Amino acid sequence: MLRPDDDPRFATTLARGLSVLRAFRIGDDGLSNAEIAQRAGLPKSTVSRLTWTLGQLGYLVQSERDDRFRPGPTLVAVGQVAAASLSFLTPAVDLMTRLAEDTGTLVVLAVRDGPRLVLIRTWRPSRVASIWLEVGQPVSLRGFSSARAWIAAATEDELARVLADFPVGEAAPLGDLAATRGRAQAELLARGFVYTEGGPGGPAPYNAVSAPFRAAELAEPVVFTCGALPDAAEAARMQAEVGPKLAEAVQTLERLTGQPPTMTRTTT
Repeated sequence: MLRPDDDPRFATTLARGLSVLRAFRIGDDGLSNAEIAQRAGLPKSTVSRLTWTLGQLGYLVQSERDDRFRPGPTLVAVGQVAAASLSFLTPAVDLMTRLAEDTGTLVVLAVRDGPRLVLIRTWRPSRVASIWLEVGQPVSLRGFSSARAWIAAATEDELARVLADFPVGEAAPLGDLAATRGRAQAELLARGFVYTEGGPGGPAPYNAVSAPFRAAELAEPVVFTCGALPDAAEAARMQAEVGPKLAEAVQTLERLTGQPPTMTRTTT
């Protein structure tokens, strides 16, 4: 299978411009060309040309006060259109808001972005302190429960696309992919969710349960995750209480949107 950038149809300049836009995260008070270059993995001279062009098109604005770039009105409008096109988010908002409140955990929605997952929505409980992750936060495909849930739900072609997205010479951090996929699928079929224990030395910094969902508007699965602090009491509660509630919420979303169960769809 060809890597995307080996295909003659691949527009490298467009891809670099989009990598500049993906460098921005919630909480950033603007980014300099040097900071964008570091995050995007591009030469600063290339970034300078791209940010100037994106600024002329309204995707970025440059502050006269500090000379830093921020998302512009055109990019904001495109983001609103993209969010509105995901019809499953309308019922998901109510379901995941209730889930965050009922469990006292942070609930997030992750989608694949190249060789990683990225958070596109978060729901925080109002009554208790929770772990803190932001929209735009990247999630490694190594060990996290969200990554394991995505791998379990993905088809062979989808997994091949992930492997093709890793830079030449960089090994995909998926380990024994067949074994990882098999174990995660077994968890999903048995319990409706996968669990990953967090803490020092573990694969993730927090305890988490995840369940995949397939939306009609998207070509690949997305993942809903509940995360909590990495202590023994939370570890037990995540598996006994939070995981089943997450599985129930995702199953309800499937019924409301007319989508078949994800694991039935991917394992037959």
